[in-house]
Amino acid sequence: MAGSYSAFPLFSNLQVGIDNVFVLKHQNPRPEAIPPMPTVAKKPIIIVTRKLPEVVETRMRELFDARLNITDAPMSAADLAAAMREADILVPTVTDRIDRSIIAQAGPSLRLIANFGTGVDNIDLDTARNRSITVTNTPGVLTEDTADMTMALILAVPRRLTEGALTLREQGANWTGWSPTSMLGNRIWGKRLGIVGMGRIGQAVARRAKAFGLQIHYHNRRRVAEEIEQELGATYWDSLDQMLMRMDIVSVNCPHTPATYHLLSARRLKQLKPSAFIVNTARGEVVDENELIRMLESGALAGAGLDVFEHEPAVNPRLLNSPRVVALPHMGSATIEGRIDMGEKVIINIKTFLDGHAPPDRVHAAMF
Repeated sequence: MAGSYSAFPLFSNLQVGIDNVFVLKHQNPRPEAIPPMPTVAKKPIIIVTRKLPEVVETRMRELFDARLNITDAPMSAADLAAAMREADILVPTVTDRIDRSIIAQAGPSLRLIANFGTGVDNIDLDTARNRSITVTNTPGVLTEDTADMTMALILAVPRRLTEGALTLREQGANWTGWSPTSMLGNRIWGKRLGIVGMGRIGQAVARRAKAFGLQIHYHNRRRVAEEIEQELGATYWDSLDQMLMRMDIVSVNCPHTPATYHLLSARRLKQLKPSAFIVNTARGEVVDENELIRMLESGALAGAGLDVFEHEPAVNPRLLNSPRVVALPHMGSATIEGRIDMGEKVIINIKTFLDGHAPPDRVHAAMF
């Protein structure tokens, strides 16, 4: 983790002060006519837990006393606790577990946790509130990127894209060419897509899926506006159970909260048709992974596209070895543009907070 900020901005301010004193001294040599040297406000200490895009880190160093994690190695619980004691503002990522025990060790100067990520299930919001620590996130900027990846998995799993690419790579010069019965997958046009969680990302997925000829169904905590339903041609189901048993593809797009932990439980997964596919780009904890594996191995489920896993960074090897699974390393939002936009949101939240105003992306537990 890097340390102090650059001295150049301070040097520039100091030089301006010296030049002003020189001019005043020659205009009026009396000592009492010379104003005191200008003081430079102390920059707040910002500790960033993981390596961010270079342009974001550079801007943070310009604005704050930013302590950067150059190695990008995840911080241990002890390291996070030490950072909480030292920092005025902590910038964690979605993989940093900021739980009650970590927040309890926060120093008196820590008043903001500016999360680099949309999800905040890694932070104990209630404990942060009780300690008068504000929490912010970076919503909105990852919607299109995550929806793109979701749609990619909706295409990849039924059409067996990973299997096809691996087969060609393994066979190489021994590939015998096209065959009428080789690598047969499933058509997605005309199939029913059930979206679990119709927020920004769920709606962006629906727009893409509609263009591919899928029929849009959804379950959400609250029904979306009628004009959105009409735009998407979406059918609302107040019963998740009833929706699941009728879908050909299910896309998980809801946040992970205590209420959504194992929302797709063993009981609910068993309601899916054996020909159904499930895609998850939200959070692994929403799906009962053990039951998902069992169903894939037994043929009770046709396939799964997974960008997230229940016990990240650990991934069950049975998922990785299954030909029915397309598994990705949590890269749904991994675009250069998206990461820079996230960093800009973090900086705006910090600057707004330091200016004494409510940050635009302040998180309240009730939101989740």
